[in-house]
Amino acid sequence: MAMTDTPADGGQHATLRVVVIAAAAALGGFLFGFDTAVINGAVDAIRGSFGLNAGEIGITVSCALLGSAAGAWYAGSLADRFGRVRTMQVAALLLAVSALGSGLAFGVWDLILWRVIGGIGVGVASVIAPTYIAEISPASVRGRLGSMQQLAIVLGIFVALLSDAWLAGAAGGAANPLAFGLAAWRWMFLIAVIPALIYGGLVLGVPESPRHLVAKGKLADAKNVLRQVLGMNSDSALDKKVADIAHSLKMEYRPRLRDLRGPAAGLLPVVWVGILLSVFQQFVGINVIFYYSSTLWHSVGFSEADSFTITVATSVVNVLVTLVAIALVDRIGRKPLLVIGSAGMALTLGVMAWCFSQATGTGADLVLPHSVGPVALVAANAYVVFFGLSWGPMVWVLLGEMFPNRIRAIALAVAASAQWLANFVISSTFPALAQIGLSFAYGLYAAFALISLFFVLSAVRETKGIELEDMQG
Repeated sequence: MAMTDTPADGGQHATLRVVVIAAAAALGGFLFGFDTAVINGAVDAIRGSFGLNAGEIGITVSCALLGSAAGAWYAGSLADRFGRVRTMQVAALLLAVSALGSGLAFGVWDLILWRVIGGIGVGVASVIAPTYIAEISPASVRGRLGSMQQLAIVLGIFVALLSDAWLAGAAGGAANPLAFGLAAWRWMFLIAVIPALIYGGLVLGVPESPRHLVAKGKLADAKNVLRQVLGMNSDSALDKKVADIAHSLKMEYRPRLRDLRGPAAGLLPVVWVGILLSVFQQFVGINVIFYYSSTLWHSVGFSEADSFTITVATSVVNVLVTLVAIALVDRIGRKPLLVIGSAGMALTLGVMAWCFSQATGTGADLVLPHSVGPVALVAANAYVVFFGLSWGPMVWVLLGEMFPNRIRAIALAVAASAQWLANFVISSTFPALAQIGLSFAYGLYAAFALISLFFVLSAVRETKGIELEDMQG
């Protein structure tokens, strides 16, 4: 990781300190993944506990995403006013409160309220972590450090699903009681208090973003942070770097929505690209796998225990392939990985659609033929491989670095809000689509994956190795 930039960059390089700081910030991604995936193991138990139909359980599962959209929307302005670090601390507090409230919920509307609060925290973290990491990283390794956000997300998903499986196994079922008479599904939420508190403690020790410090006129503090995190010891190089940052900001310390206006349907083209990257990341249906997979595999003939095992195994695949993406992002670039991912997802989702077209029965009584079940499992995991190699980490890397400095915070907020709204649409509609037919649902996601391929080829620009100050709108 200790790669040195060219001399033109003033000797900046990836120090151990910047890696540690980026890892601490990326822990917000862990909570992001944990909070959004923990519902997976609780879906059937919540449905039974509160007597919910398909539409109601869809809203209960996805309601946090509306909070995430709101959190992402306001995160940029909060970060510009109060700083990246303070905003991350607020996100940690919201996530801790949500975990406690969700685990002790009295009814479904109570649960929805706490989930929305947690969603706000997730939305804030989803914007601030990639922004912060991009702003403290040297260009030569910015992709790898930015990918730590996605690695943290998939680790959060893995730990959430693993803890769900363990708690359900210990209780003999997610609806059965554990310690203090609380059902296992409640403990699935309560356990999230621990990483939220750890995250809040860690971000107390990270420095503020040098770009935020420059925007606030704290030039000496900005130089000190640059010296610490980038290993820049030359005063002239530090002065030049600070001057470059100040010039790129152009006094736009608090960008607003009007700064995003442009000739392309009212917005700058780069903003539309960010929005569509976010939308396609969700419209390929990835979170159906991570929110509903236990219920899905249970519904097609696997036992509850086997369904949990399959779900955990899928999350392990997701973690491993994300490590591969981190190794490749600064070598072959963002755009080639997106192209590979879109093509692979279109193919594997098409195979899944075919598999479920062979199923017999309807709704909860759906059964896959014995010879088709393994094909569906392989296709589902291959789909996760292609997503984890590409659209999972690459979208967050691009959103953290593709926008010009003067609009980065607000543009990222808009794009991330679009992502959460798209996630809500996909997650809330899946139970209803599944009742129509899983073949139809996965066929629809395959079509979006194919469209995303043409979108990347025609509209996405490569950002590998380009300094943030040189990004154009």
